[in-house]
Amino acid sequence: MSELTTGLPRRPRPKPLRRRHLGVHAVLILGSVVMVGPFFWEVMTSLKTLGETLTVPPTVFPRSPRWSNYGDVFDTLPFGQMFWNSTIQTLGRVLGQLVLCSMAGYAFARFEFRGRSLLFGLFLSVLMVPSQLFLLPQYEIVAGLGWLNSLQALIVPGLFSAFGTFLLRQFFLSLPRELEEAAKLDGANHWQIFTRIMLPLAKPGLIALAVLDVLWSWNDLMWPLVVNNDPSKMPLSVGLASLIGQFSVDTTTLMAGSVLATLPVLLLFVVLQKQFIQGIAFSGSKG
Repeated sequence: MSELTTGLPRRPRPKPLRRRHLGVHAVLILGSVVMVGPFFWEVMTSLKTLGETLTVPPTVFPRSPRWSNYGDVFDTLPFGQMFWNSTIQTLGRVLGQLVLCSMAGYAFARFEFRGRSLLFGLFLSVLMVPSQLFLLPQYEIVAGLGWLNSLQALIVPGLFSAFGTFLLRQFFLSLPRELEEAAKLDGANHWQIFTRIMLPLAKPGLIALAVLDVLWSWNDLMWPLVVNNDPSKMPLSVGLASLIGQFSVDTTTLMAGSVLATLPVLLLFVVLQKQFIQGIAFSGSKG
């Protein structure tokens, strides 16, 4: 039937894939397999027996899935308490960086003051210093405050980051200045412009920073391992690392705990992946 007889527009035919498109899709499929492969192996290993994890050559699928390995995680570790510690640590760091880095990024993007470029260059120079060099001075400060084996020792050093300031500065630079000028004509001050106009428009950038902070804080191992030796104050990253012994490793329990620890972060990324990609793309649109 023709378009005139049906009264409906004809659907366009899908364009055939060209050879170069097939090559691109093949590379993307290969990359996705490489990225998903370790997580798939982790899930399969968490369902094996300890003997199956030691077989040579290794087997991919368990002969009989052993779901009791996930229950062993709760018997071996105070998993609930460690999960709560990781959640508090991550929320505290993320909220702190969203507040402090957004204000610093907006100041560097919009305010004109003497030495702004030099000060911003000093901020960026921090990114070139290995984080391990900060462990000793930060430990001395935390110990002097009496914060060892406490949640504030996990949160406070991560409340601010040079990367978060850089990311949000780039995002604020991509926003048109005409919005600020119009707000100033209406009598708005800098704080009102920042909180009522700029922050709502910077939502994709804030979400991108939040997702990156969640990944960094949730997986942080070195700093919590240094300042905490009390199991009731340890996050999941340290608790799972404690399952690795000097001469033996409880592989099945370790993999089951790793799967449980990965699920919240994976779910967060699936929910916010569109805003995350949009925020990263916008933050690099202007130098």
